[in-house]
Amino acid sequence: MPKVKSYAAPWLSNSNTPGHQLFGPSAETIRSRTLSPVSKNSSIPGPRRTIARRGTEVFAAVGKDIRWADLAYLKDEWSAKQTRGRTGSAGARIKREDSLQSIEGDGELAGAAGLRTIKTPVADDIRQLVISPNSNYLAILTTHTVHICTLPDSAHLTSEDTSPLRPKIFTLGPTTHVTSRSPIMSALWHPLGVNGCCIVTVTADAIVRVWELSTQDRWSFDSPTTSVDLKKLADGTTLDQDFSASTLTTNKAFSPDSFEMEVAAASFATKGSGGWNPMTLWVAMTEGDVYALCPLLPHRWAPPPTLVPSLSVSIVTTVGSIEDDPDVDENEKLLAQQQLQWMGELDAQEPQILESLPGEPIVEVYTRPSRPGAVPRLQGPFYLEANPETGDDLDATITDILVIGKKTETDELMLGEEDDLDLDDGDQEGLSLPVICLLSTSGQVRVYLDLEGVQAQWLPPKNKSRLLSRLPAPPSTPSLLAFQAIDTMSPVEVNEDSWPVFSTDVMSRYSFFLTHHAAITYVSLTSWIFRMEGELQGGHEAGIDFRIGLLVNSQSSRERIYGQPSADVGVPLAACVAIRDPDLGYFLLSSTPYEPISITFETPDIDLSPIRQESPIREREASMAPLDFYEPRPVYHPPHVFDQVSALPTLLERLRTSRHKTAVHQEVKLSPLTLQIFTDAHKVLSDETYKLGVAAAEVFRRCELLQSELHQQIRKANEVRGKIDTINGVERDDEAENVMYDRRIAEAKARQERLSQRVDNLRKIVGKATTRDLSTKERAYVEEVRTVEASFLGSSDQNSSGTTSTTSSTAQQQSKQLWKRLEEVKKLQADLVAEVKGMKNSAEVEVAPPGELRIPSDVRRSKLQQVQGLLARESALVEAVTSRLEKLQQTV
Repeated sequence: MPKVKSYAAPWLSNSNTPGHQLFGPSAETIRSRTLSPVSKNSSIPGPRRTIARRGTEVFAAVGKDIRWADLAYLKDEWSAKQTRGRTGSAGARIKREDSLQSIEGDGELAGAAGLRTIKTPVADDIRQLVISPNSNYLAILTTHTVHICTLPDSAHLTSEDTSPLRPKIFTLGPTTHVTSRSPIMSALWHPLGVNGCCIVTVTADAIVRVWELSTQDRWSFDSPTTSVDLKKLADGTTLDQDFSASTLTTNKAFSPDSFEMEVAAASFATKGSGGWNPMTLWVAMTEGDVYALCPLLPHRWAPPPTLVPSLSVSIVTTVGSIEDDPDVDENEKLLAQQQLQWMGELDAQEPQILESLPGEPIVEVYTRPSRPGAVPRLQGPFYLEANPETGDDLDATITDILVIGKKTETDELMLGEEDDLDLDDGDQEGLSLPVICLLSTSGQVRVYLDLEGVQAQWLPPKNKSRLLSRLPAPPSTPSLLAFQAIDTMSPVEVNEDSWPVFSTDVMSRYSFFLTHHAAITYVSLTSWIFRMEGELQGGHEAGIDFRIGLLVNSQSSRERIYGQPSADVGVPLAACVAIRDPDLGYFLLSSTPYEPISITFETPDIDLSPIRQESPIREREASMAPLDFYEPRPVYHPPHVFDQVSALPTLLERLRTSRHKTAVHQEVKLSPLTLQIFTDAHKVLSDETYKLGVAAAEVFRRCELLQSELHQQIRKANEVRGKIDTINGVERDDEAENVMYDRRIAEAKARQERLSQRVDNLRKIVGKATTRDLSTKERAYVEEVRTVEASFLGSSDQNSSGTTSTTSSTAQQQSKQLWKRLEEVKKLQADLVAEVKGMKNSAEVEVAPPGELRIPSDVRRSKLQQVQGLLARESALVEAVTSRLEKLQQTV
């Protein structure tokens, strides 16, 4: 279940950002909401898929125009502006009324960086946008028409030109899909179309048309290559009959077929599904019937690498097992022979190789086999087997269908092959059975399993129809097993005019979203899909009833991720689109007719953020980032009724320009005209005052809810503060918590003391048990101490405590006895002092005779100073030696 991280993206929710303008109402839409009459086509119910994406690029239909933007570019531009900062916040704010007035004045959306407008030739509001598999075409659907737009290059979003774009748009079936015909319920791009250029349209009158498009051939947009009327096909008996749709206007009188076979939606499985699933079209009727059309292929089609080999092996194995079996029914043998004939013609073809982009697989194009026939048998209506808990019938009208094909099994096919197939891992995992989900107007989802598996079927040839008509009919009709029923709407929210739709998820093919007028709901089937596959492939017999019971009772994950406060059918939600991108993250996008709805999910399994270099600055920023421990809540938007302009001035303006304009300036008279005028004004005023009253009540309820939410937040903050204070040692009134924490701290301290005492005891034991040798320096120091001891106290052998030491002769020669050196220094000092005194006395008494050499007094004085310096040095040396000997003696 995805965890919601944020209910609003700031670069989309702000009314002044280009992202908000992507979904804002246009000027024509604002004018049409004032007093314009309700159009005939707008009352026709149907799906609303007005958002399509190509990577991070989004196409949003607003009225008759399409707005195109790159969400990653808009987010980067908004982040850059926030980084630079804006000066004068008051001058930068723009009121919503000003923005609406600018739109009304210009008549079109002002150009912005990363946002462009695509003009379309449609005559009514756009209902659906369906993008092709290769993202080069966009199908634009109204209630009755289909247009194919060639998508422009992404460089137009960042160019300096911001004028509206007018790309090449083709009208699909200009004489087929028109307002006088049946409305279009589904437009599906065929998963096996060549380069994604094949589209299948299904109208409400149960007519399926296959269009193979080519921009070089305009005729391909005028007429379909294959058209099948399902009502004719349901009554068909042989292959030779004509099942194509009639080009003439048919009679619209009531008939059981037109009532029971009114199409609600159609769906294909994904291209990577196994078996016949990629070429099977599932059609759901509004009354609850389900049909399958297999194989439905265009004239030229491109299968995935494993599809044709796997079908060939399966068909050959089936034919070999039932060919000589007398218990097998003739209808089943005929079906096997038809499949073998179809596969034989396909194997005889030499596929055409199309050039593809570097790094992409090679595209092999086949031609649809002409035999047994181009139109398959209509399988159905399927018998929907249900248990008493889910009921036998659906409770409301069907609105949508979702088909999840079975997984691709390539292990046996690629056994012994050296090369590995480059396939999507999601298609190789899951259930080996197709899953069909039906959605009703009440928001209930029915999950069905196709236990038998739909295979290719054709009607019998004309020459064998008589023979088969004499044979007994097949004993059983195709059926689907009801597995689970999921309710996503409350009884108060149920509305017959709503049209819920499915939306696929980007994280898993077994999870999807439901969008209706009241909310967006996430549903995941992974809780039982893989468990069921293990039971199907395991082959366990012991305890099978118990395991199957657990499997049946397991519930699918379901969560309402967004709820619309108003729950108004008149303000529907567009079918949501899931996006997963490194720049945007796991992102869900929807919209109302007024504003976008964006939800950001957490992706704990894979980090989608851009790779950053490790640096102290980055680490400091990461450590200072706030923790996301808050509870996200949807952003409140005030009711848009407060921003709408009153329709009463428009009514008065129309009255002034009508043929009754004279009644405006006259006195009020009791007449039928006056009654009609007051009645019309009363309708307008009553409707507006009612909407204003409901909006005011909603604001009042939101204010009360805001108070309760604030109290709840304060209470939670107080609880967190109390826990922090308790950990920090701050006293609180709650004595129980203090006693508990004090006891834990005392136990921790006692344990720490026991560990410290144990370590000390171990250290003492280890110190006693282990001895180590002295180092070289320690041995030299010991020898020096012993030598000094011998110098002062005599021989070291007499004072030793039973220990003997040997000193080398070299060491004895180098070391001198310090005591003898001291005596020699003292003796030398005494001799020098006596000699100096004698010289001094002789110099004073002796008088030099005349004629002899006489020494000057300054020379004599300098010599005496030298002698005194030498004596001072000797005295210092003697004192130093004496102090050293005393210290050594103390040490010994």
